[in-house]
Amino acid sequence: MLSLVLMAVAGLLIGGALSLRGQDFPRWVWIAFLVLAGLSLVAAYLFTLPGDQQALSGPL
Repeated sequence: MLSLVLMAVAGLLIGGALSLRGQDFPRWVWIAFLVLAGLSLVAAYLFTLPGDQQALSGPL
């Protein structure tokens, strides 16, 4: 579920970056949006990888 939310956030960030680019914002602003979108997609992928479920549900 969290991976879907992160992919949706990435889509919004990409759309925002394209919109900011069209409005002649500084280049670093829309590049930062694209970098954040890329990081969100990487995080979504990492959440889909199988892991040690015991470590997540065990006592601290």
